[in-house]
Amino acid sequence: MKHLFHPLFMLAGLLSLAACSETDTSQEEFADWQQKNETYFNNLYQAAQGNTAKYKILKNWSFTADKATKPEDHIIVEVLKNGTGSGSPLYTDSVAVHYEGRLIPSVTYAGGYAFDKTWAGDYNLQTMKPAVLSPSKLVDGFTTAVMDMHIGDRWKVYIPYQLGYGTSTSSNSAIPAYSTLIFDITLVAYGRAGTPIPTAQAKSSFEWIGE
Repeated sequence: MKHLFHPLFMLAGLLSLAACSETDTSQEEFADWQQKNETYFNNLYQAAQGNTAKYKILKNWSFTADKATKPEDHIIVEVLKNGTGSGSPLYTDSVAVHYEGRLIPSVTYAGGYAFDKTWAGDYNLQTMKPAVLSPSKLVDGFTTAVMDMHIGDRWKVYIPYQLGYGTSTSSNSAIPAYSTLIFDITLVAYGRAGTPIPTAQAKSSFEWIGE
């Protein structure tokens, strides 16, 4: 099972959503969820096609150009900041990233329910500590994003449910079926297979931001 989440950061959200799921309010929260998510992503895909200055559309990392024929075969990226690095992570690498994950806006959460976050308080590269993940173990949409990023890039990434957790809830039950995933991702560093992500004391041979 591909995963994404950091247990330490998920606990509060899991408890909150689990409690909510036992109420009628939860059913209202995610009413017509599949249709809402499909409409949200398809509308955004159309907007992205007409605004290439603001958005990038990237096909799923494992698809060939002729296979990626539908909107849901892609992720949509809004570049928040361009980094200075030149290379990009490979599928077999490890990556150090800051990220926040949200669902689309719903009844209670106008900004989308935040189901995971790797920092507390304000976004501050000088104080935040990144999560270290393996692209090969992530959902396809997140993998696609980080494999196209450079060191220092900060992207807002929209992932259709087909490249997220699909038609089932996530393994930790924090994300309903058919959920579009919206991530704020910063690529901090990466290391090739067999090479550990650098620590603060041993990072001179790597490109790195923050700390």
